[in-house]
Amino acid sequence: MADHVPLIVIGAGPAGLAAADTALAHGLEVMLLDEQPGPGGQIYRNIGNGDDERRAVLGADYAQGETLLPVMERPGLDYRRGATVWEVTPDRQVFFTEQGKARAVSADKLILATGAMERPMPFPGWTLPGVMSCGAAQIMLKSSGLFPAEGAILAGSGPLLLLLATQMLAAGARIGAIVETTPARNFLAAAQRLPRALLAREYLRKGMGMMAALRRSGVPWYKDAGGLQALGTNRVEALRFKDGAKTRELPCGLLLLHQGVVPNAQIARSLRLDHDWDDMQRAWRPRADSWGETALPGIFVAGDGAGIVGAKASAIQGRLAALRAADAQPGEAAPLRRALARELAIRPFLDRLYRPADEFLQPADDTLVCRCEEVTAGEIRAAVRNGSLGPNQAKAFSRAGMGPCQGRLCGLTVSEVIAQARGVSPAQAGYYRIRPPIKPVTLGEMAALADESDEN
Repeated sequence: MADHVPLIVIGAGPAGLAAADTALAHGLEVMLLDEQPGPGGQIYRNIGNGDDERRAVLGADYAQGETLLPVMERPGLDYRRGATVWEVTPDRQVFFTEQGKARAVSADKLILATGAMERPMPFPGWTLPGVMSCGAAQIMLKSSGLFPAEGAILAGSGPLLLLLATQMLAAGARIGAIVETTPARNFLAAAQRLPRALLAREYLRKGMGMMAALRRSGVPWYKDAGGLQALGTNRVEALRFKDGAKTRELPCGLLLLHQGVVPNAQIARSLRLDHDWDDMQRAWRPRADSWGETALPGIFVAGDGAGIVGAKASAIQGRLAALRAADAQPGEAAPLRRALARELAIRPFLDRLYRPADEFLQPADDTLVCRCEEVTAGEIRAAVRNGSLGPNQAKAFSRAGMGPCQGRLCGLTVSEVIAQARGVSPAQAGYYRIRPPIKPVTLGEMAALADESDEN
């Protein structure tokens, strides 16, 4: 394996595949690193192995991912599946583990196409066995065609909640209920952004089509729900929530949660890149120019890891970053920028419509927010009273963020809780200082890296 390559792309989702394709077309050799066993990322997971039945269940948007797969056959591509990146340095050195051995490669240019992750949805009982994310359920559906045999309850907010429900119904699953937590006031606020959203009317048509299909199915659908509690002793047994003035309790053996997605910016954070707080998406995004290039020369961010934009826009951003990385003529970007503007027209509407309800941004004191270290929201607020100004100080008081996930699951919630307790914005409260390794790495893997260096 080469020790140095012209371009490394981290992530084989829409942005990463499109970036690699464009870079190869402009004569660059590309190393594509991805943690998954096959290309596609989370959105197009297992896309190369789907059959007609799977495509019919998952829909045309999923099948569109196949248009990105020809890049895998291009000469000049060094695709590394199952490669876990655990450190990236400002001088574009990338350390990763592959087949139990740690390796190091440097590059002239680097594109981070790390995608998105689901926003945590903390409320009482959310850590019980039998409670899982909608994203996890969709991974099973895409990877192996599995879906819950009994009537699961889907709870939360966001397009993926409705998409998964329609996909499960198409697969023949029975859904116990949909408990939607989107606040009613969000619809009025989002309506002000509807005129611009009409520029991307195909997304609105798809959304209305999903809602119509769910209504026809007869699945119980509760809207503007609040006060969620997952009940059970050794596993989830019921979901309790407020439906207007009425309290409902629905029995369930499987509860699927979703509260939107946020950028997976752990690598960008570890590089000490500046991040801007996006008040609409309630998340941080790495600061970059219109090509995706960051303050570190030669390091780019593209796709949902740079701010949630969706699959099509992610692919376009990947191509733009690759054009700059390849020093292509600026005029080549013009049609891509027009297409990107059309794709992004829907974002303000969606971001405002599906802004998380306050109860999930500010969970009650006795609710766990850091699952790894079992730290509650109340303990974070106590740390603020004891002088913690941000997540890093709260980590020292409470251990929140010290677990295996390195703050991925609790980071945003901890920042929101501290910000409210201090009476400041999350931007002022800040975020964890992420240090490598950003993924677990064993001493044996490190030793293999040292042995390889000695041989060279």
